[in-house]
Amino acid sequence: MSFAKTLLVFSLLFAAGAHAQTLVVVPATGEVTHANDEATLTLAVEEQDQDKNAAASRVNAKMKQGMDIVRRADPVAKLQTQGYYTYTVYPDNDPARPLAASVKRVPIGWRVGQYLDVKTTNLAGLQKTAGAAQGVLHISRVRFGVSPALTKQLDDERIAAAYRNLTERVASIARAMGKQPADATIDTVDFEGSGNFTEMRYASPQRVEVSGSRIAAQDMAEPSFEPGETTLQMRVVGKVKFR
Repeated sequence: MSFAKTLLVFSLLFAAGAHAQTLVVVPATGEVTHANDEATLTLAVEEQDQDKNAAASRVNAKMKQGMDIVRRADPVAKLQTQGYYTYTVYPDNDPARPLAASVKRVPIGWRVGQYLDVKTTNLAGLQKTAGAAQGVLHISRVRFGVSPALTKQLDDERIAAAYRNLTERVASIARAMGKQPADATIDTVDFEGSGNFTEMRYASPQRVEVSGSRIAAQDMAEPSFEPGETTLQMRVVGKVKFR
């Protein structure tokens, strides 16, 4: 190979090395916080009787009555029954006198119950609805969150926040490498990380645990709830080239 050709090859290799790029993978997160606009109120009823059918009959009647009360109090609410259970009740054993293995336990009755989920966006009337239902059913728990419709509306804000955080981190990485932010080129933006960051993180929903007391409806005070807020997150991964 002639000297001229050797020099040309060396020059090309040097130019390629001078323009070599560094590829950096940058994760980022965007989040938006919003007041909760949806609640799921879980109501329950439980009856105990020596006659299984009698206990079940009272549960069925109270659940129907409770559902009618909720529908009148909150016409926009979505109702879903769940968790119907029936099991035997045995007498409490005396720890000082444990039963022998050969002794057969004899049931003393039956316990029957059922749950009702009430999902609604009528948060202003939630306390009144719960208070009305407490005349027949008892409150098991309350969960607050953001509705699917609101979550969709907040997507623009989450995406913008995630991309803004990505560009801020790219600028920080550039300075740490002794480069200028202008030296960086975002090659690929992967929202939610294509399975690497698919977990959607939410602030823990508030829960209100209320025991099922047997106080008469006219003597029971109306419950108080505070919906609170939820933080929605979006994760993004960017592949950035630095020259």
